[in-house]
Amino acid sequence: MGKLFGTDGIRGVVGENLTADMAFRVGQAIASVLEEEKGSRPTVVIGKDTRISSDMLESALMAGICSVGGDVKPLGTIPTPAVAYLSQQERADAGIVISASHNPYEHNGIKVFSGQGYKLSDAVERRIEEKILSDAPMKVRTRGEIGRRHHGMRQLKRDYIDFVASTVESDLAGLKILVDCANGAASATAPELFGRFKAHTDFINHAPDGVNINSHCGSTHLEDLASAVVRGGYDVGVAFDGDADRCLLVDEKGGTIDGDKVMAVCALDMKRRGKLNGNTIVATVMSNLGLHEFCRNQGIGLICTDVGDRNVLEKMLEMDYRIGGEQSGHTIFTGLETTGDGEVTALQFLQVLARSGEKASVLAGCCATYPQELVNVEVPHSGGVKEKIMASAELAEAVKREEEALGDTGRVLVRPSGTEALIRVMVEAKTAETAKDVASKLADFIKAMKF
Repeated sequence: MGKLFGTDGIRGVVGENLTADMAFRVGQAIASVLEEEKGSRPTVVIGKDTRISSDMLESALMAGICSVGGDVKPLGTIPTPAVAYLSQQERADAGIVISASHNPYEHNGIKVFSGQGYKLSDAVERRIEEKILSDAPMKVRTRGEIGRRHHGMRQLKRDYIDFVASTVESDLAGLKILVDCANGAASATAPELFGRFKAHTDFINHAPDGVNINSHCGSTHLEDLASAVVRGGYDVGVAFDGDADRCLLVDEKGGTIDGDKVMAVCALDMKRRGKLNGNTIVATVMSNLGLHEFCRNQGIGLICTDVGDRNVLEKMLEMDYRIGGEQSGHTIFTGLETTGDGEVTALQFLQVLARSGEKASVLAGCCATYPQELVNVEVPHSGGVKEKIMASAELAEAVKREEEALGDTGRVLVRPSGTEALIRVMVEAKTAETAKDVASKLADFIKAMKF
């Protein structure tokens, strides 16, 4: 992980550690590296979510790109996976997303896809980062060499919606669905997308105002959606995050259908239809023990990578596996796309639900959920504190003691956040009380550490 690029691009609080000046220089650096790679004028597509700061950062990025001779195709407000898809369709050299995903509105970020729709390699990110951090000026163009901003690109949103709709064969007839757009990027695509199917679909949190993105709504706040599903007699609820690359659902009883359950349901359906390449799911170390149990019972292989959809995708591509993802709702179908897509994920699950004729709670019940407690411990931003904590022999010994006490009926995972100044402590156990006690004990241990 570099000084600027975390596990999911450059992130920060806008106006504090993510400024318009930085975005301008990021745009210059991206276009300069692309030109070095290509040997000619690069073209970049740009999409954004609904944060109040996204317009400002978009303008700064476009100015930076054009200043060094790159061309820009702005897509407007659109989901992150749409940028990956349209980068390929438009034969662009890269795609940029302005979003901080599930984080509050004051945060924002800059994420870059290659022209093939995949996240940039570490090597290319390092080259971009070196240019951003260097005091050396980048070659600014003049006269006819200045880059252009292409107009009329927002119509490409419909191409993306056409693609997503084409990923399923079912018309979803008979389903009553409630969709939570998180006041984010899905607000720009989900109403038209779901309107193409015969299901009855209603929407909530689809009126973004720049500051209400992810605010008590979306995939990180399922409570209101769950209540509304039960109250309105819906078959299922669908929740996206701010940039719509992740999706969680709730069943007709208001129960959560997380990423593990989505993968279990879809993988079992794929196996039955002979489409589960390698008979394997790729998940992460954060996946619940219930998914492990499901895979054993169904004769499906399970490979767990480090946290991060980049790690999941890398393993999937290496082994030609077709489904993988994270418990948090990033689900990847490599037979369809190059990255996780919340709307594609929703339709894949809903297609299985419609075909099955079962209740969502019954369908998702194939994968149990063991009690899990996740505690986020705040640590200082600077001084390499996260790294020092993770390298501590004392912490390793404390974790070992708790794991031995849990035995085969639980597990402990302590890891640093890739995008925030946090250490995450996750504990699974036979009872919620035990999981909570162990997680609290380890969190207190970390808080007491001195560096």
